[in-house]
Order: sequence, then C-alpha cells, then structure tokens
Amino acid sequence: MREILGKSQTVRELLKGVKYSIDYYQREYKWQDKQIRELIDDLTGKFLEEYDPSHARNKVADYPHYFLGSIIISKKESASYIVDGQQRLTSLSLLLILLRQLQKNRLEQVNIDELIVSEKYGQKSFNLHVDERTPCMDALFNGDQFDLTDRTESVQNLYQRYQDLNQYFPEELRGDALPYFIDWLLENVHLVEITAYSDDDAYTIFETMNDRGLSLSPTDMLKGYLLANIDDGTKRTAANNLWRERIRELNEAGKEVEPDCFKAWLRSQYASKIRERKKNAKAEDFDRIGTEFHRWLRDASESVGLEHSADFYRFIERDFNFYSRQYLRLTQASQAKVDGLEHVLYNAQHGFTLQYMLLLAPLKPDDSEAIVNHKLQLVARFIDILLTWRLWNFRSIAYSTMQYAMFIVMRDIRGLALEPLTHKLYDLLAKETETFTSNDRLRVHQQNRYALHRILARLTDYVETQSGLPSRYLDYVGEGRGRYEVEHIWADHPERHTEEFGHPADFAEHRNRIGGLLLLPKSFNASYGDLTYEEKLPHYNTQNLLSRSLHPQCYEYNPGFLRFMQESGLLFKPHAQFKKADIEERGLLYRKLAELIWCPDDLLEILVT
Repeated sequence: MREILGKSQTVRELLKGVKYSIDYYQREYKWQDKQIRELIDDLTGKFLEEYDPSHARNKVADYPHYFLGSIIISKKESASYIVDGQQRLTSLSLLLILLRQLQKNRLEQVNIDELIVSEKYGQKSFNLHVDERTPCMDALFNGDQFDLTDRTESVQNLYQRYQDLNQYFPEELRGDALPYFIDWLLENVHLVEITAYSDDDAYTIFETMNDRGLSLSPTDMLKGYLLANIDDGTKRTAANNLWRERIRELNEAGKEVEPDCFKAWLRSQYASKIRERKKNAKAEDFDRIGTEFHRWLRDASESVGLEHSADFYRFIERDFNFYSRQYLRLTQASQAKVDGLEHVLYNAQHGFTLQYMLLLAPLKPDDSEAIVNHKLQLVARFIDILLTWRLWNFRSIAYSTMQYAMFIVMRDIRGLALEPLTHKLYDLLAKETETFTSNDRLRVHQQNRYALHRILARLTDYVETQSGLPSRYLDYVGEGRGRYEVEHIWADHPERHTEEFGHPADFAEHRNRIGGLLLLPKSFNASYGDLTYEEKLPHYNTQNLLSRSLHPQCYEYNPGFLRFMQESGLLFKPHAQFKKADIEERGLLYRKLAELIWCPDDLLEILVT
C-alpha cells in the first residue's frame, strides 16, 4: 500500500476551489428525506445550542465544532475521485446552494459561491462534478424551475432532496441568524478526508472501515439486555422468537423503520423531558431516546417498571409486540391509502415524521382494536388540521420548528381514554390563533410550492369524491411522466392585465394567490399554459372537477356535483372571464372548501361513531 493521508478539513477547506468527480459505477444519489432531515436537525440543533442574537459575528469562532464524518478520496491523474462519502458531499453542496438562495437580496452576505462552483478559462463548473446532474444543479444554483421529465431517478432524487432541504431548514435561521449559521458551517464543521493514490488502496480503506466485524446495532444491544433479565428459559425463548420475527417485519418495511419504531414507541410512552435550546443544556430522555435508546432504557429501567424477570418478559411479549405492530400499520398507512387511516398518509406527504410518536402516545396495550383505530383517527386528523393551518399562514412545519410543541402534545395525550383525548385535541385546536380566516392572501412561492401542491390535491380530491367520483389523490401527488403540477390560471403576461394592475409586482402577487391556481397534468401546462384564460377555458372542461367548475358546462347534466353544491352550500359558479375580482372570489371558495375538509368538529364526530 502506498502513501495514505488523513486530514481534518473544515467545509471551507474541503470544498473551496477543489474539484471532485465520481466514478460512473457509483453515481447514484440515494439519500431520502429522512437523511436530509437528520442532517439539517443535527447541524442546526448544534448551532442553536450556542447561538445568541446578542453575539457579534466573530463570536462564532468560539462556538463548538462539529464532526460530519469522513470521505475517502482516490487521486488519479491529478483528479480527486470520491470512493466513499458522495451522499454526504452531494447533500452538503445542495445545502450550500440553498443558503446562497436564502442570502439573496440581503445586505450582509457570506461568499459561498467558490465552495459550489469554480471557474477556469472562463468556464464555470461545479466543484462536485457529475455530467448528468449539471442541468439540474444549474437550475437550483440560479433559482430556476427544472423539468424532471425523462431525467434519471438519481437526478429526480437530487431535485427533490433540495426541496426537502428548503422545507426542513428552520424559519428561525432564515433571518438575522443566517450569516452566523453560514460562518459556523464553513469554519466549525469538519470532515476527515482520507486520500489514497490508487483505487485498490482506497477500496481497501473503505472495506476496512465498513466491514471489519459486524458491530451490534442499538436494537441488538437492547434485545440482549432485555432477554438476559428473563430467568425463565421457556419465556426467554418465546420472547426471542417474537422479537426476531417482528424485527424481520420492520426491516422488510424499510431501511430505517426498525430504529425509528423504537424511538417513536419509547418517546411516546416514556419521554417526560426534552433538552432546552440554550447553551450547555443537557440531553433529556426525549433526546437520549433519539440517539441511544438502548442505553437510555438501561438507565431508566426502574422508572419504566423493569425490576423483575416478569417485567422484562411483559415488556417484550406485551408492550413491544403491541407498539411495534401499530407502528408497522402506521408505516403502511404512510405509503398508501388505508381505510380509516387516510390522514396518516396526508401527514406523511408533508414529510411530518413527528406524527408517529403522537399517534402512539394515547394507545394502551389493552385497548380494543376499535378503540385503537378511533384514537389513531383522532390524532391523525388533529395533526392534519394543525399542519394545514400553519401552512396556510406561511408557518414552518419543519422538524426543528415543531419538535418542542409536539413533545408537549405527546406528553399531554399519553394514555388518554377516547373521550378525554377527543376533548384535549379539540381544545388544543380551539386555542390556535391562526386558522384559514387569518390569511386571505395565501399564495404560492418557491418555499411553499410543494406544500401547496398537497393542499390543492386535497381540495381537488374532496370536490370529486363528494360528487360521487373515485378518489384520485394519489394520482395528484404522484411522480413520473403523468404527474400533476400547480398551474396558474393567468399566464405570466402582466401586459394583458394593465387595466387592473399598474405594476408587474402587483400582478404577480395576485397571479400567485390560491384562487388563481389549479392542479393539472404537467403536459397541460406545456400545451396551454401561455394562452389567455378565454382560450384555456374549454380545455379546463376536460380536466378534474375543480378545474371544470370554471366552465358553464360543468353545471349541466352533472347530478353528483350539483348535489354536492346544494348540500355543502358552496358558491361554485362558472367564470366567463377571469379578472382580479374572480381570483378573490375563487380564493374565498377555496377557503370555504378548506374549512369543510379541515374542520375541528370532525374530531367530535369520530367520538360518537
């Protein structure tokens, strides 16, 4: 083996003016929203432990440092090829692009362009260079929309993970704290770069670091601790068999389902404190369960009720069996529509992973199946209403923003019977000050386009199902060639509307309002998006029912829709033209629709069914 170098580098040192390539056989970018959320939560959480708005920026130099992991590089013909760590470096590059966008139009900016791109002979190229990604990276770098049609799965994933970064990045760091966070990320976050000078040496290092021995997972260590404390050999064998079979099912359900199940279960039933967001605050049980649940349970065994052999057997045979089975149900419901648990899917569509600990919190192992289902429906609907109210009012639903508030809710609903649970959740919603009536200017923008797509999908699907048509919600939120997109009723031509708007900015503000939006196939926008409203109107009549409701023919020979109009009292009407007043009228209609779909009174109805 030839020379091997290992060196700790800051993010700035690692990326400034340095070109990295990835071999063709390793080019897939595979991170999912879970890994992105964890990256954002880890980085922003560490920064916020120290940040104080009263600090001068140079105080950031004294903030704690953070280790982000290692990368392995193979040097070939003066080029640096990434052997291990490309997922992390790609995600870091996407985060830097997001931070660049967030800095736009700010007086105080940190120069990060040189960490993303560099220039040679007048040609700019990305520091992490992969040919097939370049058009997508260009669009993200310039803040442009990007057409995913016929793009590889890796490129589609790249684009979606950027949207996730935008969604999960905390609101509290988008203001005055932003340059402080960028300084900290560039100067105080480190990676270890291990450099070899042949592929053979680089892959030997990779295999040594990853495959030498089979390290026990936290779940393995927890299992060993629990089984070792069961004295009865027959019961220990039965508990082991149950554990092994359930772990198999959890692993078959997805890569991270197993550890996430334990975190959600143990937090939902036992977490009583959470770390304060301040300097030197200590990790509490909520935090420890998230990072080392096996050690936490050993330390907390007495408070959990694990003292005698029978307690440990019960913990596996009853508690683990019950909560892991419910978690598996919720995992399935988060990926496809399950009767009675549809709102779990809706919440999962917003990437709201905090829902699982909330859903498990009121459940008790001796609850009947009917009681379990009622409790899950109540909590899922509560979350759905709360998230939609926040999104309607331009509030963040990112993990870091919502974590503390959801911890409090989880703790307060733990183990509640059906009736007190219903009234508790209903009262929590009643205390919310921001609902649909608080914002009559909801509009689409770059940060909320994904969330608004989901809201429009619910509005559209509700109109159709209430009119007797089958649900097409999954079509409306699906990916692929036939995917749907948010469509502006007005084409982007302010010159067509000068009689109502004296300035293009006023036109754009109204054009983006929810009353001027529809959900239509991407191919529709490509074909008709630039036409005038009057030219598009006949084509709207061929689309979903919410779009068709603009056209007079929708109100002829359409008994299901007419019955829905009468029963709901919603003032649908055709629009021969679409002016400023029409957008405002249509926006009010959408708001009234939303109030029917996301109605707190539905919680009380679940109680009596």
